[in-house]
Amino acid sequence: MGEQSNRFHREIVRPSTEELLKVTEGQMILDIACGNGNFSRRLADLGAEVVAFDYSATMIERALLRSTDYLNRIQYQVVDATNYDSLIELGIGRYDGAVANMALMDIADLTHLTRALQQLLKRNGVFVFSIPHPCFQAPNTRKIHETEDINGEIVTRNSVQISKYLTPEPTETIGIKGQPVSHLIFHRPLSYYVQLFLSTGFVLDGWEEPSFQIDEDSGKRFDWYELPPAVLFRFRKL
Repeated sequence: MGEQSNRFHREIVRPSTEELLKVTEGQMILDIACGNGNFSRRLADLGAEVVAFDYSATMIERALLRSTDYLNRIQYQVVDATNYDSLIELGIGRYDGAVANMALMDIADLTHLTRALQQLLKRNGVFVFSIPHPCFQAPNTRKIHETEDINGEIVTRNSVQISKYLTPEPTETIGIKGQPVSHLIFHRPLSYYVQLFLSTGFVLDGWEEPSFQIDEDSGKRFDWYELPPAVLFRFRKL
């Protein structure tokens, strides 16, 4: 991710997350699974006070190294998002909002985090998160890029072929091209997330399905234009 993050984060995740989160000066925001702190620093630039945590102590070390100019605005911690007691220690009723960028699919059990967020957020506080779109990036999805000559014009089409969607299941995957080993993600249908949060006192009041904008390289590769590669939710605490 580095300092500038990758194209997926810059064009798909960050703009929609900022639109749904609507950070204002002085808000307290919880950044869940913060990685190297890329978005934590962005939140601070937008005026927020940030508490950021990750399960990986190494990631937190990287975040601290990259955030030397932000340590008066960002507090980094090593926390397990599946440990309810550790989450509650972050501060009951402390946060105006919480965010998790492309992380919930990496967490085996979301029930403890969901319960904790109901306690951590202030009344009317929001939780915004992004995940790979489960309708178009389900286990064993085939990405298809076709080129056809139609009446002297080269036409390209992108499509996906899926055979699984409804059943939650773990699967090994490559998240970023070039990573040395695969990792587990936990596929869940859209209804799983909605039912989980509604059952713990949240309401769904924001939803985005962003896609890439067509550019000069369109037609040369599989890219996500009409098929959104991610989906973002905003749940609000009642």
